[in-house]
Amino acid sequence: MNHPLLEVCSASYKSCMAASRGGAHRIELCANLVIGGTTPSGSLFRQARRDCNLKINVLIRPRFGDFLYTRQELEEMADSIAMFRDLGADGVVIGVLTPDGDLDTQSMALLMEKAGTMDITLHRAFDMTRDPFQALEDAVSLGCKTILTSGQAQSAPLGIPLLARLREMAAGRIHIMAGSGVKSGNIPAIHAQTGITAFHATARTGTIDSAMRYRNPAVSMGLPSLSEYDIWQTDETEVRACVRAIQAFSK
Repeated sequence: MNHPLLEVCSASYKSCMAASRGGAHRIELCANLVIGGTTPSGSLFRQARRDCNLKINVLIRPRFGDFLYTRQELEEMADSIAMFRDLGADGVVIGVLTPDGDLDTQSMALLMEKAGTMDITLHRAFDMTRDPFQALEDAVSLGCKTILTSGQAQSAPLGIPLLARLREMAAGRIHIMAGSGVKSGNIPAIHAQTGITAFHATARTGTIDSAMRYRNPAVSMGLPSLSEYDIWQTDETEVRACVRAIQAFSK
């Protein structure tokens, strides 16, 4: 069930088009990638849907931070899912946890009902669960199609031992997709040690310097550690390299 796949996480129109030109199989559309991603705008989705020929799954995450949501936040998420369903999204990427670190199956089921026939990916909220094996079984029972995970480590290369166990436990019932720190240079090793063939990457090789000539050094619009003048964007060449790495073991 783990079909060869490269999903590129894109937070802008330019990144979506770079992913498409580079040969990616699917886009995870989001906003605010620098803080782990949040729900994108309907306008960005419409642009990507109009000009990009790839499948598009949409991240549904109302804010930065944990995955324990209030009733109002869940209502917002449900409304967002309904909107992207009506706009023609192929899938949504969601995750809700209980205070004790379990998958909140009741809230997940309500969100999935809004999704209708769209594919469901359980995102890296999975990596914050206290028992990944129970969370896997819960995701299977709910009908999720994919689990995006780093193997509960800071990056997928560091999570290889758990990723291998998760793929074995999935036993073809659900896709296990490796994400976080995935690059063309480490895809072969992750595959060789886990058997995983589905990968999630930003395909970013660095930041692009802003075209702004005037820059006010005294003011920061966000976290002081982040520069307004560093633009995060998918690199078409890195996408191609990731695709080649996947094709090498999928033949």
